[in-house]
Amino acid sequence: MSNFNTTLVVMAAGMGSRFGGLKQLEPIGENGEALLDYSVYDAKKAGFNKVVFVIKKAIEKDFRELVGKRIEKKIDVDYAFQELDMLPNGFSVPEGREKPWGTGHAVLCCKNFVNQPFAAINADDFYGPSAYRQINACLAKQTGEYCMVGFRLKNTLTDNGTVARGLCETNANNHLTNITEITNIIDCSYENAEGKKILLPPDSVVSMNMWGFNTDLFDYLEEGFNRFLSEKINVPKAEYFLPFQIDELIKKGEKNVEVLVAEDKWYGMTYKEDKPVVKAAIAEMTKKGLYNGI
Repeated sequence: MSNFNTTLVVMAAGMGSRFGGLKQLEPIGENGEALLDYSVYDAKKAGFNKVVFVIKKAIEKDFRELVGKRIEKKIDVDYAFQELDMLPNGFSVPEGREKPWGTGHAVLCCKNFVNQPFAAINADDFYGPSAYRQINACLAKQTGEYCMVGFRLKNTLTDNGTVARGLCETNANNHLTNITEITNIIDCSYENAEGKKILLPPDSVVSMNMWGFNTDLFDYLEEGFNRFLSEKINVPKAEYFLPFQIDELIKKGEKNVEVLVAEDKWYGMTYKEDKPVVKAAIAEMTKKGLYNGI
């Protein structure tokens, strides 16, 4: 582990609608650990020295009690809040707006807490140790470029329903050129608009929302979010998604995004029925000594 400092930004403000509750706080480990306990453990081991949790004020008390207190003993922790009314000057929340402003806004909300290269992840996803090692090593190169860790499609599926995945395309330098969002994937296939079954290569690399950035991202997000609000503030379900902003930077030639690939199995809880599978997998890893002292 080097003296190079990196921050882990954990997006935990979203409420799991399909899952039916706060996935972020679901106990998974034998001592009540949530998925993000494992994320922080893996990140710290890989060299990250600080965590910023992006949460809603409404869950702060529960979050600190059930997760924060435990993690604060192990690593430097800050809390950033993502609220509907956290808007730039000149904008106000339209009447009837309930949906959060999206993942781009979530990362923007932690601007005042992040002053070093950082990774951004979902709170309710299990990425595994190698993903954190790879992304931290990439950030440590300090090239000024961004990176992301993708996973093999076959390692990200569930037996309990369909999933949406961002299919990654890269150039000869392994830089991201495009992400195509595909919905209703089951068994490495989906139906297109004409109802035809399309097979996807099981080894395709998909994005699971694990990104590596420099702090210059915040300037891009501020400008992009302002533009988004100017155009779509009155569209009730419009969201400012992080990948949209990254895609724009790639297309304009302003940033390269190196695609790293984790060969581990990714685990998440899209559906309630996924929980026993995730619990069993983590219990097995713990038995093998992967999470000693978590």
